[in-house]
Order: sequence, then C-alpha cells, then structure tokens
Amino acid sequence: MRCAWLLRRAAAAAGGVGMAGAITAQTISLCRSSDKQAIEAETGVIISNWSATHNASPKEYYSPDSVSAVDQVIQAMHAAGKRIRVIGSALSPNGLGLSDESMLGMALCDEVIHVDVAKKQVTVQAGARVKEVVEALRPHGLTLQNYASIAEQQIGGFLQVGAHGTGAAVPPVDEQVIRMKLHTPALGALELSLENNPKLFKLARVGLGALGVVSEVTIQCVEAHKLVQHTFTDTRAGVMSRHQHNLAHKHMRYMWIPYTDTVVVVTCDPVEEGAPPPSAPVDELRATEPMRELLLQKSPQTSASEASEMNFAQLRDALLALAPLDADHVRAVNKAEAAFWKRSEGYRVDWSDKILGFDCGGQQWVSEVVMPCGTVAESDGRELKYMLELLDLIEQKQLPAPAPIEQRWTSSSSSPMSPAHSPSPDDLHSWVGIIMYLPEEEVQREAITKTFWEYNAMCRDNLWSKYGAHQHWAKIELPESESERAWVKRRLRERFPIDEMRKAQAKLDPKHILVNPLVDEILREE
Repeated sequence: MRCAWLLRRAAAAAGGVGMAGAITAQTISLCRSSDKQAIEAETGVIISNWSATHNASPKEYYSPDSVSAVDQVIQAMHAAGKRIRVIGSALSPNGLGLSDESMLGMALCDEVIHVDVAKKQVTVQAGARVKEVVEALRPHGLTLQNYASIAEQQIGGFLQVGAHGTGAAVPPVDEQVIRMKLHTPALGALELSLENNPKLFKLARVGLGALGVVSEVTIQCVEAHKLVQHTFTDTRAGVMSRHQHNLAHKHMRYMWIPYTDTVVVVTCDPVEEGAPPPSAPVDELRATEPMRELLLQKSPQTSASEASEMNFAQLRDALLALAPLDADHVRAVNKAEAAFWKRSEGYRVDWSDKILGFDCGGQQWVSEVVMPCGTVAESDGRELKYMLELLDLIEQKQLPAPAPIEQRWTSSSSSPMSPAHSPSPDDLHSWVGIIMYLPEEEVQREAITKTFWEYNAMCRDNLWSKYGAHQHWAKIELPESESERAWVKRRLRERFPIDEMRKAQAKLDPKHILVNPLVDEILREE
C-alpha cells in the first residue's frame, strides 16, 4: 500500500538527496498565560507529498495533540505574525498543504468523538483518517455516504480541498459535513453550521486551509450497506450510446485507455435482497498474462518467476518504466492493459467502503478537471465530447499517455469554493483526470515531468475554456509562463468567489499567516 504521506527526518536519511543535517526538537515559547504548557516543535524535518513531486523543509513543525493546543499554536503565531500552514496526510499532488515556513500537522488530533446513531451522524477530530472513521462507524451500522479513492486521507484535508467520489446523484464530500470547528487567528475558535453563520460555514468547508484550521467536523452518515460492483469493457461508441443508462447506477466511473477502443466501465449498486451470488472471483494470474508476456518480451532480464509475483499495478509500473516517453511502447502497454481489463470482467460484492476505495497505482503526476454537464436526470453529453476530443488530441500528437484517463461524476456542491459548486443540487458535474507515472530513476522523472506539463498545457489550451472545465484544488499547479499564469488566475477569479474569500480572510486571518505561496498567489488581490 502506498504511504499516505512522508515525514522524513534528516538524521534518518543520511546521504539522501536534500536530506543533509539533523533533526532536533526544540521548545518554542508560545504561551501567553501560565496555565498553558509550552508547545514543542521539531526542526530539520523534510516533508514530501506521496508522489514526492513536492517537498518542504519547514522551519518549525508542530504536532499538537489536542484542540486547545491547536488554538494555542495558532494564536501564538498570529501574535508573532509568523506563517504556519496546516497539513493533513500530504496526499495532494500539488503539495497544497506544504510550506517552508512553519507547519502544523493534525495527525495526533484523530479522535472519533461521538457517534449519534439516531441522527446517523459522527463527530471527529480533523486528523482522523477516513479508514479510522469508517471502522468506528461499523459497529453502529453506519458508514460515509461516499469516498474518494484513498482511505488514508485525514478528514480535515478530505474536506478542505473539495474531495469527491463518484455517483451522478451523490454530491462531493464537503456536502456531508453539517458542522465544523474552525480555529482562526483573529477571532479564535468558531462553531460553524447551517444554523450558525451559514454563509461562512459554506465558504469555509472548502477553505483550502486559508480561513482557519479545522479541528472538529460533524458528518452526516448513511446506513452501512453492501454494493455489487460490475466491471466490464465497452467501446467508445458503445459508451456514447449507453451513457445515460450507465449514469443511472448509484456509482459509476469510466477508465478510458488511449490508443485503444476500450473503455472500462465500473458500476456499483446496493445489493438487492435475494439477488444471486456474484460470479467467481477474477483469476488475476490469467488476467495479468498479457502484461506479463509483454514485460518478458521487453525486459529479458526479468524472469518468469519474478513477473508472476507482480500484481497488475506493479506490472504496469515496470512496463512503463522501460520507455515511459516512447509513444509506441506506451501504446503497447495500453493495449496489454486493455486485455487485462477484458479478462477482469465480472462482479464483486462487499461493503461500500471496500468497494469505493481503490488502488490508484504508484507515484504519479495527476491533473484533474471538473465540468458542468447537464442535470442528474440527464447529461447534456459535453463530458463525452470532452473525452473524445482529448483522446483525438493525444493520438494526433502521439503523446505517450498511459492509462487510465479516469472519469467520474457527482451532483453539485453548495460550497462556493467547490469546483462543483452550483446553486442547484440537481446539476451534474464530471471529473476527468490525466496521469503519468513516475519511476524511481531521477533523470526519467525529470523528463516525464516535462512531458506531463506539455500534456496538461494541451488540455488547458484546447479544452478547458471550451467545456467550462476547472481544476481540482489539490491538482492546481500555476504555470511558469507569466502570461499562462495570469490566464489561470483570471479563470479562477471568474469561477470562484475569490473576493469573498479575501474579505473573510481579512476578518479571520488579517496577517495572512495560514497561506503558503500557492494559496497566497491565488487569493492575492491583483
């Protein structure tokens, strides 16, 4: 399983790139009254997001173990006018929570505070991980309404970046939150809900960590339920003709495979009483045979026994690492992956959290956009036109684009900073993510990074404005070109209430201590 985040101490990584020095723990005098204990900060810490595409070396790293300690740190940093950035599991591909100033990790504030079975609600501290909350709910017959793909996410980060699962009638995860406690530099701890300061509550639900530090969250749950997952393959034309039917499933996603006519369709629905048992489990050894054969053909140094011990994701990583920027090679890998999915067709039944979470693969660059596409009752079809045009661009330009290009759906969010925000709860949104995998070899990583940003720029220049697409907050990377950078920021201001965020920031964090350079530039007045 991929590590959710990496907190690396320099002394434990001697000889590593950028790891020189030693970690120390120092007591930072943060107390303003004698009844408060001093908070200890670590120095010499290097933090990386899970793909190691972004790193930070904060001057001080705080790990408060209580809500009062969180407030204490924030108030002291506000008084000193020093920046501090809150971080969750550091899963964001763009390193949204990283900073070379001070940082505040919420991992020790991970208590599941209360489960209200009658109201189907759970109150948790923001550092609790999704998987821990799910396990705490299980004995009570409850679960979360929806999930993003990774259960290692902390609830605070899960909320603040506008994470989402899939399901045309299911909103993004911020809509599940009905109450939150927000620690602000200027006004202290605020209790926010639809009844208590609803305007700020909705704005701060997807607040990017810029309005305050979320310490507690109350989530509306649903009854625990099992899902039957159906995985099958279709053609591009078949998906076009059956799309509305596919969207009627409770949860549904597509995985498009460039340079092939294969689209993987994954649907999930509640198990009906009396339904026949699912088909026999997929024989993974048989399913991965096309990929093993290609690996043995392309990599003579790999033995058959070594290849037989690799799972699907490992085989794909090994294959792509051989020639990640050779379009012909990537096409062959994609063709083998399409064969894998055709052999993996079938049904699976399990609890919803087990079904809706899935392995995203190894280290990678990801860019994801969301676009409006009709209503929950009926898609207007633009999201499929987007996909077909994207695939045409990839194939015309011979981009070494690996699989999958994943496409998911949600209904709208009432949080103004959500990329899926809409005043109507019946509006439909589609999320599309492009990807390139990163091997360990540094020269390859640099070359892949350059190609990936060319891939992303192709999408930005040809598709985003045309289809009204905007990036997920955890995937926004501002371009280096000043003109392109200005264009991205202008579009963000057209889509999101940046002025409203700045006004709230002026009241809650007037010294702007909670932002990092990326968030500061996005919110800064031009």
